[in-house]
Amino acid sequence: MKDRFVVTGGARLEGAVKVSGAKNSVLKLMAAALLAEGTTTLRNCPEILDVPLMQKVLEGLGCIVTIDGPVVRITTPAMPTSDADFDAVRQFRASVCVLGPLTARCGRAVVALPGGDAIGSRPLDMHQSGLEKLGARTRIQHGAVVAEADALVGAPITLDFPSVGATENILTAAVLAQGRTVLDNAAREPEIVDLCEMLTSMGAQIQGAGTSTITIDGVARLYPTDHEVIGDRIVAGTWAYAAAMTRGDITVSGISPRNLHLPLEKLKMAGAEIETYETGFRVRMGRRPSAVDYQTLPFPGFPTDLQPMAIGISAVAQGTSVITENVFESRFRFVDEMLRLGADATVDGHHVVLRGMERLSSTEVWSSDIRAGAGLVLSALVSEGETVVHDVHHIDRGYPKFVENLRSLGATIERVSA
Repeated sequence: MKDRFVVTGGARLEGAVKVSGAKNSVLKLMAAALLAEGTTTLRNCPEILDVPLMQKVLEGLGCIVTIDGPVVRITTPAMPTSDADFDAVRQFRASVCVLGPLTARCGRAVVALPGGDAIGSRPLDMHQSGLEKLGARTRIQHGAVVAEADALVGAPITLDFPSVGATENILTAAVLAQGRTVLDNAAREPEIVDLCEMLTSMGAQIQGAGTSTITIDGVARLYPTDHEVIGDRIVAGTWAYAAAMTRGDITVSGISPRNLHLPLEKLKMAGAEIETYETGFRVRMGRRPSAVDYQTLPFPGFPTDLQPMAIGISAVAQGTSVITENVFESRFRFVDEMLRLGADATVDGHHVVLRGMERLSSTEVWSSDIRAGAGLVLSALVSEGETVVHDVHHIDRGYPKFVENLRSLGATIERVSA
């Protein structure tokens, strides 16, 4: 937990990197394994800290979980335990995704209010409201959300906001409900499509994945499956912005470029050359980036998880950029650390104005969440001198072999343990 990265600026990143499975998908797929008795196998799983954390959560529910590199096997009992381990759940946000499966399988779920990244409030009201429309009774009690249901029954549900987490919990409860559920204003993220594809392979009846209206016809039982996790578009996007920021040349594989359409278009506007392939892309930047404006929105908009990278490239771009955060109100905590690096940035509500400069200046900075940590490392690469990035356990939660990949691309970076 006390490890830090020491980064020497000035390197031009060049080479190739392959991304593994998506953090924002694998944890939800692991939770979905609770819906079927027997052994479910997940392949192409990322080797990140959050996977063994989810392993602890599932083992506390009575599952047997084995991790063999990129392969995770989950053996779910005939009736899982309904109370998720308090200490394990509180460590990361994605643990709340066991709420839907447990309510559907056990008729009861007790899940501690989750922890995770410090990027703003992420209440569970839409999760609770969705489950209540399916017939569950929910409440917050002793620091946990409690859901109980004698039987779940399909219903029309409309989300106030296309929340990924609420969509996932409603989906994983509705697949075992009696009758039809029509979920409007559903999240459209590729990770939702990945979850729907896994649930369908388990025997679920789902239509409309990837659109704003998902229709679920409940079935009596689901079965274990063998599923390959979708590639991580946020990790891939991080490498894309690393290429552009360092005026480098990086080829990224293991991801559909369709899932990064807008971030790659923004890099084109900044002056990058983009080549796309069926399972990857190449980003080349031969000059200082041009300033581009960004606003984060649910998919297919610009992802909030790449907002620190947008700020990073804007800090060294030619001209003035305005970045607008529409998803998480505390994501701009990252700007305080960028100011330490000498960025010319002004925060005004949910906007930040950046006046780009040729290079940043090195100092000590602190990660507050996964993406902020990665963004600080990229910014350190375009800073003069040696930058120390603290609290890098956040980065380890979302980026497999981060230091090794950066070194292979030509970066000078060292992990130092206390």
